[in-house]
Amino acid sequence: MTLSSSTDTNSARPGALLRDRDFRRLWAADTVSQAGTAVTVLALPLIAIGALDATPFQAGLLMTFEYLGFLLLGLPAGAWVDRARRRRVMVAGDLGRAALLASVPVASALDVLSLPQLYAVAFGMSVCTVFFDVAAQSHLPQLVDGPRLMEANVKLEAGRTLTQAAGPGAGGALVGVLTAPLAVAVDAISYLASALLLTRVRRPDTAPPASTTKPGLRGEITEGLRFLFAHRTLRALTLTSAISNLCGTIGASMLLVLLAGDLGLSPFLCGLVFTAEAIGGFLGSLLTTRIAARLGQGPAMCLSVLTSGVLWLLALPFYRSDWRFALAVALQGLGWTAFMTFKITSVALRQQLCPPPLLGRMTATFRFVVWGSMPIGALLGGTLAQHFGARTALWVGALGELLAVVPVFLATVRNVRMSVSDQGHGARRTGAVRRTPCG
Repeated sequence: MTLSSSTDTNSARPGALLRDRDFRRLWAADTVSQAGTAVTVLALPLIAIGALDATPFQAGLLMTFEYLGFLLLGLPAGAWVDRARRRRVMVAGDLGRAALLASVPVASALDVLSLPQLYAVAFGMSVCTVFFDVAAQSHLPQLVDGPRLMEANVKLEAGRTLTQAAGPGAGGALVGVLTAPLAVAVDAISYLASALLLTRVRRPDTAPPASTTKPGLRGEITEGLRFLFAHRTLRALTLTSAISNLCGTIGASMLLVLLAGDLGLSPFLCGLVFTAEAIGGFLGSLLTTRIAARLGQGPAMCLSVLTSGVLWLLALPFYRSDWRFALAVALQGLGWTAFMTFKITSVALRQQLCPPPLLGRMTATFRFVVWGSMPIGALLGGTLAQHFGARTALWVGALGELLAVVPVFLATVRNVRMSVSDQGHGARRTGAVRRTPCG
């Protein structure tokens, strides 16, 4: 499997996955959890900005804590997950997140809610999410065979974006009616529901085979790092994702500061931005398989990253408290429609390229680099906004995101050239360009 100019399209019969009860339960668990998270994405920053009068730097610091777990624990988490029953890790992650979020409305009712508590909740959530996400991506290939992995990832992403389409808008309404702390309680309940659904998956949650060499935690982490960065395709996907997340978070961390703080928009209108992103992502998830089949994985991902970056850049001048806001929201949503091809294709590609015993470590190493860049981006965004304004931070982030296409573009061009060269030397004279290994 490579970043080639063509891609295999053979897969199981359409709809077969929906008849798999275990996959349906996994899908439902993820969808329910994501629906609640869509509310908290809006509610936590609004609590900080509105109820607790957070400065732009403090708002950026909150998002820093939301992703700090990936930077601090991303690498050992993969090694630990590869030693554990992965579905048990997912259930524990759901229960931990439910308990953390439940503390917010309780503290609010007792009139003791503070920014340090929000920081602690955000950090605890990030730690639980590290383990849940690594285990989930490693567990999916146990439930779904290789040819259906793309379809499974498309369905999971479609479910997430569909629920997130309604989530922020509903979250804005909930914040207006119930207050933000009570809206957070909705997310806590969603994580409990997710944990219950996961316990009903019947397929055995097998323990990983015991290692005969016992390299130790440091050796296992090193093995994951070496595999990811020695593989040219995986390295390119990692660098593109890291640049996109770093620069994207510079702007995203300050988006609500601009909307709710500088422009004074209501929670409902703030939620519409996230709703548009989710609707755009849902539409993009439906188009991903066709686009990848038509263009090839490499060219499709390049076009995806470049187009989304341009659309997000075009949206920024229109974030105003008048009719232009609607145009900004539409462009933001279209950007996510374009970006989903890269997001879904890269996940499926990573799962297919990695041997099962290394899935946890590869995923954790990838998340360490890619998600670990996000607290840095949020801190940069908060610092920029504190000194130069939230809109300036958004411009810096959007311009930087255009650079994300470079690694995956170079990998695609290199693979195409190698394939043509191999064909010219008679490597496989079939009249078509050969797909050569990249790692």
